Amino acid sequence: MKIVVGLGNPGPKYETTRHNAGFLAIDRMVELWRANGPNNAYEGEVWQCSVGGEKILLVKPQTYMNNSGKCVGPIVKFYKCAPTDVIVVHDEVDLKPMALRIKTGGGTGGHNGLKSLDAHLGAGATGYHRIRIGVGKSQIMETADHVLGQYTDEELKRLDPLLDDVVRAAEKIIAGDVRGAMNQFNQDRER
Repeated sequence: MKIVVGLGNPGPKYETTRHNAGFLAIDRMVELWRANGPNNAYEGEVWQCSVGGEKILLVKPQTYMNNSGKCVGPIVKFYKCAPTDVIVVHDEVDLKPMALRIKTGGGTGGHNGLKSLDAHLGAGATGYHRIRIGVGKSQIMETADHVLGQYTDEELKRLDPLLDDVVRAAEKIIAGDVRGAMNQFNQDRER
């Protein structure tokens, strides 16, 4: 079993903010993988599907970004998953907008959602996979205001094909080809 988690904030106010890139990716997976759900469990919305014969849980924590681990930690423990069975999709201010990077393990880079995951998954459980969606930094506003800002219509057009790439990257990781996902998607492409 694999657990794919999209980080974001619940509610219509946040639906198309940069900080909800992970939620938008889960929405695309639900659609393309024809997932069943959602069920409300573990303080999150959870869908089930199968990809390449592997059972998949798609999770959108409803705890708000800074407390995402309150949802994810219990799910991982209940299903007795290893950190390498978890794929987290999240926004990344240290990447230029619409860049995509796959990474396994490492620090949180100050991302509060990742800090919460690490705290609730326990010591040594930071080896989960990450699909990072670049949102860049603003030169004129604070980081929190930038990530909580709405995507523009132009940005949403550029984000649409990126979300398809996120799905393909997740499929490669699920199939055990993390290196292949990195080689294919860890590059800057004009979007």
